[in-house]
Amino acid sequence: MNDRTREYLRGRFGDYYRSVSLSLPPDANLREWGHIPWTPGSGTTMVRHQSLFDLGDVDTFFADNAPRHAYFSAARYDDPGAATMGQKGWRNADLVFDLDADHLPGVDPETTSYPEMLAACKDALLRLLDFIDDDFAFEDVTVVFSGGRGYHVHVRDESVRELDSDARREIVDYVRAIDLDTDGLIRTVSDRGTTKRVLRTEGGWGARVHDALIEYADDLREMDDEEARERLTELDGIGDGRAKTIRGAFERNPTAVREGNVEAGGPGVRRLVSALAARVAAEDAAPIDEPVTTDTRRLIRLPGTLHGGSGLVVTPLDREELDDFEPLRDAVPDRFVGREIRIETEADRTVELNDERVTVQSGRNTVPEYAGVFLMARGEARKAPEP
Repeated sequence: MNDRTREYLRGRFGDYYRSVSLSLPPDANLREWGHIPWTPGSGTTMVRHQSLFDLGDVDTFFADNAPRHAYFSAARYDDPGAATMGQKGWRNADLVFDLDADHLPGVDPETTSYPEMLAACKDALLRLLDFIDDDFAFEDVTVVFSGGRGYHVHVRDESVRELDSDARREIVDYVRAIDLDTDGLIRTVSDRGTTKRVLRTEGGWGARVHDALIEYADDLREMDDEEARERLTELDGIGDGRAKTIRGAFERNPTAVREGNVEAGGPGVRRLVSALAARVAAEDAAPIDEPVTTDTRRLIRLPGTLHGGSGLVVTPLDREELDDFEPLRDAVPDRFVGREIRIETEADRTVELNDERVTVQSGRNTVPEYAGVFLMARGEARKAPEP
């Protein structure tokens, strides 16, 4: 990034910060603070080990310094401004989840457009929130668009604050369905003097697999015999004989399926359950970034600040806003709307922001400021002199 571009962005980030008042996280005085300034050259410098006292008045600090990126710690400390981690005196930490479009299964950053990546990440976020609400019943939850490629979720329930890295890794494994124990989804119950195995339908992965089993059985009943046979024999370990047995069991005893009874239909049904469990795990798991969740001293982006790699706002979201939230529209800073600037690029590019499609050709272009800031922050354009 050349000097003109860097100074322009730093100046406009400062204008943004002078127009807003940032909201601080709970216990802000117990957290470490850090930021990355607009350092000359190709490298970056992280300024950290700061306390809220070191920053002083937060709004004044941001207006004066206009950082490229700004962070606070998930952890609370006795002395957050101490120079080393060992001296800080760790108390506890929020449980933080990070979803990054670059790390989603099936998303290739080289071939997937930025809007498509963000849409895929939002789908993953909704799956994660299902776990947070239904499986863990966490209550103190904050959802934030990262300003870049994904979302952060902060959980501040008292029950999670003192969890160590190993305990947090178990949560990660559960949410990502790592080594999902199919046998563990089944329990043995006594029914009028006999025992039978049934899916754990009361919640969690057992309930998800049970829902899939009910849907699968309903679909089979609507098929003719040959279509049902072909559908079942697609699964490993199910041949023609077992397919016929399963189809017959589902036809004769639909109640057993709805009760989660995996005995009805013999070993074939249990193989079907295993196959459905693998499918459900692949479709419903939330591909969160493990190092972020397991790190009890993590720095995370401060909501309300600007992301220095996009110029978009790190946006906190109310849950009822999620369905309608469009990051490439709703995270565009108002400060950068309504003005045009001159930029220069070395390649043709298209930017979809603020409900507009901006086409940029190689060379010098006049573009809406928000599009120019976006391209310059990403290193895809430079600030050109104004005429």
